[in-house]
Amino acid sequence: MGKLTVHALRAVIVVLLAGSVFVQAVMVPLLGRDLEGVDSDLAYPPAALLVIIVLGIVTVQVVLVCVWRLVTMVRRGTVFSPAAFRYVDVVTGAMVAAALLVFALGVLLAPGEAVAPGIVLLIGGVVVAILGVAFIVLLLRMLLAQAVARDVEATRMQAELAEVI
Repeated sequence: MGKLTVHALRAVIVVLLAGSVFVQAVMVPLLGRDLEGVDSDLAYPPAALLVIIVLGIVTVQVVLVCVWRLVTMVRRGTVFSPAAFRYVDVVTGAMVAAALLVFALGVLLAPGEAVAPGIVLLIGGVVVAILGVAFIVLLLRMLLAQAVARDVEATRMQAELAEVI
């Protein structure tokens, strides 16, 4: 991975992290104030919506930090090591947690007349899409495991060849 690619990806990660912190610190409290004035015809407490939003943002932040660490490992040439599995596993777990949070959002919005049924169905589609991304990350983890195993085997064979020579 070239330096330009690494710097560009890190710039994107920094912008996304800064934006997520802004949303957590400024936008969520403003949304909480707006929800205070909403009629009580909602089938759920407004605080539940805020908790889901904040936890969803946390899952995004966790993924961004793990991607940062993986990019660092790629840049150093150490990504084909067992240490990389930890970050990939955390990304997979965060994706599953995000899917559960979006599902919970759909459950919150389903009862009552406040939200159209089509919106709830779209939220269900988003859950499936997030789970699909989690499965793709899991597949990439399996590929990483194969690459690590081949790297270990290649190192062993090089050592044997060095002994023969």
